[in-house]
Amino acid sequence: MDRNIRTVEDVLRLLDGLFATGADRWTRDAGSWWDDFYADRSRPVPFFAGKPDENLVSSVERGLVAPGRALDLGCGPGRNALYLASLGFEVDAVDLSPVAIDWARERARETGAEVRFLCGDAFALLGTEIHGRYDLVHDSGCFHHLPPHRRISYLELLDRCLAPGGLFGLTCFAAGAMGSELPDAEFYLRGRLEGGLAYTPESLRRIFCGLTEIEIRRMRDEPPGSARFGEPFLWTGLFRRP
Repeated sequence: MDRNIRTVEDVLRLLDGLFATGADRWTRDAGSWWDDFYADRSRPVPFFAGKPDENLVSSVERGLVAPGRALDLGCGPGRNALYLASLGFEVDAVDLSPVAIDWARERARETGAEVRFLCGDAFALLGTEIHGRYDLVHDSGCFHHLPPHRRISYLELLDRCLAPGGLFGLTCFAAGAMGSELPDAEFYLRGRLEGGLAYTPESLRRIFCGLTEIEIRRMRDEPPGSARFGEPFLWTGLFRRP
């Protein structure tokens, strides 16, 4: 007989287990899924290029984001982390995929950038490898791959990591353009996330209601020769912690 549900974390882990291994990008083997995704660097994936998000660059250029301590969630090959480091940020960057982290470290060596890359689950690393307060938490494409119950873990991470007055930048799938628009409960019946969840501005405001909204907008499209990454099927948001 198994009666081991006692804490919120116990419930969250139970819900994690409702998703079939390998069925989505949030399972115990999700790192392996992303390893396969990043293994062929020649694939025509727009965000494989070493270009920072246009919204992140725009926030810096408008003076909304200033150098400080930064955390890059789901950093992939490190394009945003390296950009922040080039501006003088002290950057911690985390990703589930060892292959992505190896690629990011190669890029850092090539450019001379100093970034502390961490391989693993950000929620599991919270309080150990990820600790202290950050002036900026940036997420480009991580949040929309989380199952609904892990929003609780995500909000806890922001609560523990984001400094008072600190900024949270988010890029995620836009409803009507990309990602699944199924109701939250349906994902648990299916046992998979359908590749990622779409969000509306209203849902983002509701989820992050404890933060002050600076802006929510579509990511701007960027031409092939641009030094920035931009795709209009994504929402970008910038929030400040009171």
